[in-house]
Amino acid sequence: MDRRDIGSWLSTPGQAAENYAGEQAYRGQRLGLPQSGPGSIPNVGRRVVALLLDWFAAILVTLLIFPGLTYGESDFSLAVLGVFAFEVWILTWLTGSSFGQRLLRLQVVAVRGKRLGAISTAVRTALICLVIPPLVWDQDTRGLQDKAARSVCVMR
Repeated sequence: MDRRDIGSWLSTPGQAAENYAGEQAYRGQRLGLPQSGPGSIPNVGRRVVALLLDWFAAILVTLLIFPGLTYGESDFSLAVLGVFAFEVWILTWLTGSSFGQRLLRLQVVAVRGKRLGAISTAVRTALICLVIPPLVWDQDTRGLQDKAARSVCVMR
């Protein structure tokens, strides 16, 4: 094991990708996923758009459920976060994808190919709500929330 295996705090993401370029030809190859089409790992942009759709849906639902709260208050922000977490957790657990993921034809599955359980989905959702874990990902673009839940987001 040397510096290339561990990386350096001085190296850029491009340098890190060059170090691992020989290990796999595309995202998800080492997980046994196809390069494109159903079951392949979607790009980060598609997943960010799904997340934004979920967040805006949570804002709208919060405005409908709690008409006394006004946009911009801390109580409103906490209510939106609660609605967002519940929506992502329950829909991902029951259907395999949140509202935004469903619209963009994405699905969250366990790495071993089965459906995620309620606890794994709850852990994944809690980490998404912390914001930082989704911003740190591996060479397959799986965020820390997916690593912790042993899941992967794939195309439907």
